[in-house]
Amino acid sequence: MFNIEHLRKQAKLYLRWHRERYFPVAARIRSVLPRYRHLTDREILARNFRLADAQELVARAAGFESWPALRRERHVTPTPTDHTPMPTLVAAEPQLFVRDIDAAVWFYTRKLGFSVAFIYGEPPFYAQVSRDAARLNLRAVDEAVMDRVRHATEQLLAATVALANAKPRFLEYQPAGVELPQALSGEPRGGRTLIVRDPDGNLILFAGRGE
Repeated sequence: MFNIEHLRKQAKLYLRWHRERYFPVAARIRSVLPRYRHLTDREILARNFRLADAQELVARAAGFESWPALRRERHVTPTPTDHTPMPTLVAAEPQLFVRDIDAAVWFYTRKLGFSVAFIYGEPPFYAQVSRDAARLNLRAVDEAVMDRVRHATEQLLAATVALANAKPRFLEYQPAGVELPQALSGEPRGGRTLIVRDPDGNLILFAGRGE
């Protein structure tokens, strides 16, 4: 059962995020509304986006064709059918906690070969870097949080990046002076992995097939 007032507030939040040029909402719009799928984040945020569009976004994400359709059926749980569009999971974007957005962006672009998707805030507190289909979100946090990360007794992975072959990344990162807590390693099922540590202690696993 849907709470229509909650969904209205969600639509207004999407609308506000679009007006504020909050880049993560562009990916949400592109993944749910077909007419935006060919546009970049900047193009989506530059388009006229009305409350009706935000309501359609909410409705389609909930499995309905339109906002009026959701309102008509708000008292029942929608059942998936061949005619009911259901939301598709397009991608996952790990969020990494860093002390300094500019320093983190420099590392991921200059050392790991990523590109800047966006940097948000003045001063910047949120950013996204991408390489091919992989996207990593960077979130600035205070020093106390990073101290806990650095002094953690367990070496916990912050993100996994799947790729066709891990060896080229190893050959790229090793001479670049990137810290590799685990160099190129063979796995029992034939894959190969390596682990990179960023300046804030985040561990990124690159996993690919073996040769």
